[in-house]
Amino acid sequence: MGVEAEAESTNGHSSSDDDGKRVDIYPLSCYYFGSKEVIVFKDETLYDRINRMKSNYGAYGLRTCVEAVILVELFKHPHLLLLQVRNSFFKLPGGRLRPGESDIDGLKRKLSRKLSATEDGYETEWEVGESIGMWRRHDFETLMYPYLPRPPNAKKPKECTKLFLVRLPESRKFITPKNMKLLAVPLRQVHESHKTYGPIISGVPQLLSKFSINIVDI
Repeated sequence: MGVEAEAESTNGHSSSDDDGKRVDIYPLSCYYFGSKEVIVFKDETLYDRINRMKSNYGAYGLRTCVEAVILVELFKHPHLLLLQVRNSFFKLPGGRLRPGESDIDGLKRKLSRKLSATEDGYETEWEVGESIGMWRRHDFETLMYPYLPRPPNAKKPKECTKLFLVRLPESRKFITPKNMKLLAVPLRQVHESHKTYGPIISGVPQLLSKFSINIVDI
């Protein structure tokens, strides 16, 4: 089972590295892709998800999620790795933190669960870098925002999602649950498709603008 390329792109371009931030990315062909047992989803419908969020908020307070921005090279252009769930919606690899869990430990756990052969993380090391963005949801049924809106009926945000840049080594095994697809999507396509990928994913190219992306020839 191989990763799927969502679309072809034109050649990328080099950028300056004035701030010293460089991200080396390697060809998609350097990586191995396989599959494992399905992950059972907790929510069957949007209504189920909202009810679960309300219940968890009452028990634990603010829901914090961590998600990974992972880049590879394909067609001489940076591509973003996305998970497609149920052949419908797209998401960055990651998920919700456990109570008291740190951002880095939680993201590594989620990456191992979604993208590694085992969930304990012993077989795969993840190089989690800095947080590059934060989004908040001020109500259970509304969209996420890259700022904290203050409508009259919302006193506190209900959910916070933090994006972290995860750098890949030259080679890696990606083992994805059978009920998910791992896609390599051109950054340009993500930026132009808010309706398809949602506000968080479509905002990733702008968040990466402060980095110099270096395509490594193998």
